[in-house]
Formats: sequence, C-alpha cells, structure tokens
Amino acid sequence: MKPLAPYSMGIGDRFGQQGAAQLEAFRLLAAREGVTVAPVWNKSNREHTLIGTTPQSVRDEADAAVRGAAWPAPYFVDADHITLKNVDPFIGASDFFTLDVADYIGETLSESEIYAFIGKHEALIGTHTIEGLDQPLTLTRHHLAECLRTTLFAVRQAGRLYRHIAEIKGPDDFVTEISMDETELPQTPEMLFVILAAVADEGIPAQTIAPKFTGRFNKGVDYVGDPQVFAAEFDADVCVVREAVRRFGLPASLKLSVHSGSDKFSLYPAIAQTLA
Repeated sequence: MKPLAPYSMGIGDRFGQQGAAQLEAFRLLAAREGVTVAPVWNKSNREHTLIGTTPQSVRDEADAAVRGAAWPAPYFVDADHITLKNVDPFIGASDFFTLDVADYIGETLSESEIYAFIGKHEALIGTHTIEGLDQPLTLTRHHLAECLRTTLFAVRQAGRLYRHIAEIKGPDDFVTEISMDETELPQTPEMLFVILAAVADEGIPAQTIAPKFTGRFNKGVDYVGDPQVFAAEFDADVCVVREAVRRFGLPASLKLSVHSGSDKFSLYPAIAQTLA
C-alpha cells in the first residue's frame, strides 16, 4: 500500500481552477503551525458527469499545481465514492480510492455465511475493554450476528472492489479508504469494531474509514446537529480505530475520515481536542 500521512484533507476543486490557491493554504499551515497535511484532490464519478471532466484532468491539475508550488510533501488524487460499476476510468489517474459501499449497508448474506464468520472470529464475542472508552464494548453472539447482517455484505463488496483495483494497478501504489457515511443511521462503536474486524478479514489495507455520524454534513455549510453528540461519537470511534489496529492487524496509519468536513466550524474544536 502507498503510505498516508497522519493528517490529510480532501480538496474538491470541482472546476480545476483552485489547485495553486489550495496548496498555498497548505503551505501556510505548515509554515505557521508546523503541521504538514497531505492534500487529496477528490472528485466523484457523479461530479465528473455533471461538469464534463475526466479523472485524468484532476491528475493533470494536481500535478501542475504541485510543480508550480514546488510542494515538497506527498499529495494524492482520489477516485471519490467509487463502486465496481464506475471505478475503471479512475484507475490510471488515481492513487487514492474511496470505496463507497454505503448502498450495501443493510443487505445481508445467508445465515450460514454469517455464522461461518462468527465461527472464525469467536474472540469478538464478549466484553472488550478499550483504552479511552468509559464503558467496555459488549458483543453477545446475537448482537454480533445482528451487526453482521447489516454490514458484512457491504464489507465483502469493499473487498471485491479493492481486489479489482489491486489486480490492475498493483497493491502497493494506492491508498484505500472505505466510506459508509451516506447511510440513514450512524454506526455505533460496537458496529464499527465489527466492521473493522471484517475489513481485516477481507485483507483490505484500509488507511481511512468514513463512518456515519449523527447529524447532517452538507457541503459548504456548517454541521446541523448537536456538536456534543458528534464529539462523543468521534472520540469513541477514534478509540475503536486505535484498538482495531492493535487487535486486527490493520495498518498503523488507519484513521477516521469525516465526510463532508468542509465548513464544519462548530466541529473543529472537538476534533482538535480528541487529537491533542
């Protein structure tokens, strides 16, 4: 897998005109705060279709902006919210893939497949003390099966998509993100724990995962919801991700992604406090 820096930010330059200005903001952040953030130019198939652009145009713009600014750090071009139906045109130009499996949340596998997974991962059943959480996570066999009925099919689809990309591009030349944020209900810490166990079982070297949080995350406007509820969910999910890395052997660089994080000014203090 291609390594991802501890901090990264998606930048949606929809019309391909803002690359230089965006990089200047990243440069100023590094100079003033001593924090280097990896820019990730992202654009979805839907956005390309609406605007009439191609994945290669995003790569060309990002490369030109980086050359012009003499940007010294890593940067990426993201095939944003892609599926097996539309990934192929992105494979040559992208080195970051957001595997969107939200549409598969709620679709289920057969009971035999559910319980085969449980039989392989009996250690998930029980009480799990996780550093940073006030209360341990408890998964009964019944609760685990319920989580898997909701999520395992989606994770298996992510595995299919990851392997398709890796077969064409090679496994060492891209970053993998899994997106489950465009769903009706947020994932609980227990559900995220199970999802990450399934991600590891699929052999997906995910470096970022985007769960669903409570509230609305529309582009270009602030968060709609209770920031304290988000803060509690975000903090708990960070703890679960850290434990999943240790427990399931996922990449040490695995982190949370907030979609869409742009203009969510009421949430930034809570995120900063968790990461401090």
